[in-house]
Amino acid sequence: MTSTPHAVAGRGVSTPASGVRTSTGPAERRPAPAPSAPTSTPTAPERPSNRRHRLALVGGAAVVVVLALVSLFVGVSDLSVADILRGDLSARDAQTLLVSRVPRTVSILLAGSAMAVVGLVMQLLVRNKFVEPSTAGTTESAGLGLLVVTLLAPAMPLAGKMGVAAVFALAGTMLFLTILRRIQLRSVVVVPLVGMMLAGVIGALSTFLAYRNDLLHTLSSWMTGDFSGVVRGRYEMLWIVAGCAVVAYLAANRFTVAGLGEEFTTNLGLNYRRVLALGLGIVAVTSAVVVVVVGGLPFLGLVVPNIVSLAMGDYLRRSLPWVALLGAAFVLVCDIIGRLVIHPAEIPIGIVVGVVGAGLFLYLLLRRPSGAR
Repeated sequence: MTSTPHAVAGRGVSTPASGVRTSTGPAERRPAPAPSAPTSTPTAPERPSNRRHRLALVGGAAVVVVLALVSLFVGVSDLSVADILRGDLSARDAQTLLVSRVPRTVSILLAGSAMAVVGLVMQLLVRNKFVEPSTAGTTESAGLGLLVVTLLAPAMPLAGKMGVAAVFALAGTMLFLTILRRIQLRSVVVVPLVGMMLAGVIGALSTFLAYRNDLLHTLSSWMTGDFSGVVRGRYEMLWIVAGCAVVAYLAANRFTVAGLGEEFTTNLGLNYRRVLALGLGIVAVTSAVVVVVVGGLPFLGLVVPNIVSLAMGDYLRRSLPWVALLGAAFVLVCDIIGRLVIHPAEIPIGIVVGVVGAGLFLYLLLRRPSGAR
């Protein structure tokens, strides 16, 4: 007896006619799986490397806090920790702490971290590890702008002078980049040398104008970093550089991509010129504010990013917090040294940072392979 196949509607599978027994294969005898209870999607455990990184970051922040506390108690006037804890400060000591010591320490933290951050941003955009505001003519351009506005509009408010200094700093940085585009051989050493020569020319022009107008001492005080004159009411503009550092962190991925070149950045859909303009704007504003408020801090933005990159690489978003912490710690240590070496007198922070930074800069130059680009 033969079976007549009948197609099952909607399934496309033939079955025998009714009343005929057929054998089923193993697959057809397999029982249906029991419905499983709904389970929540497990979360991936935190990677040990990320956990160690965060713990180390917290430890670095704790070291900076300790250095900041030490900075509060170093100076001509003796402040007692026990008196502060008991709340038994005299009116004079309270004024010294709140009007001078706290603003000075806060300004050191802001200026040190911000200048280190903009140094790293500038190195990515220029694609050279030995470039920073003091080796690209940016700081000298800001000083020239401050001198020009002092000569032409001496009554202009401090915010206006800062704005003019920022415009000059941006113009000087753009001039540096324009010169670099016309140089065929851009080795790792040639680029900072070009920047230093440009800075020398701009500095010579500033010195000439200051000499003709009897402002040499004023120009020298502007270009030499010094926190001794920072008091309450004269450092608040430094909070602008904190905002610039935050913007740099938010745009860190864009700066990292821009550091790979214009063609690569454009292929990924980013506007290279806009990213470059944002980065240079951050560099110019930060350099101008620091020069106007505390003076120049040479080599800070060069040494600190290179030290961090040796340990963490060039991923900006990951290394930026470390650059900010190390920059603040570096300036705090240099400031404490400057206050203790010839106590009760004080060595300007710009001199200490310049000496230490120049030595580290030479070390970084000499340890780099000669064929590096």
